[in-house]
Amino acid sequence: MLRRKPTRLELKLDDIEEFESIRKDLESRKKQRDESEVAAAGEEVAAAAAMTLGADHKSREQMINDRIGYKPQPKAGGRAAHFG
Repeated sequence: MLRRKPTRLELKLDDIEEFESIRKDLESRKKQRDESEVAAAGEEVAAAAAMTLGADHKSREQMINDRIGYKPQPKAGGRAAHFG
């Protein structure tokens, strides 16, 4: 393997300015994305509050079951099921 002397890297003023401009651009994009996510979350909360306050009143257990997609099956009840 050939050995060579380490290369010297020089940081120029143009490089620093380019880095700063890219960094500011990325930060502004991140802020816009965060603000849009907050606005979307606010709309979801408002929609959920409207549903809760509406005529469709559900118990807490039913709301959780709907959210996770659980559909409980009614149990076959009565004595006939046990002593059949």
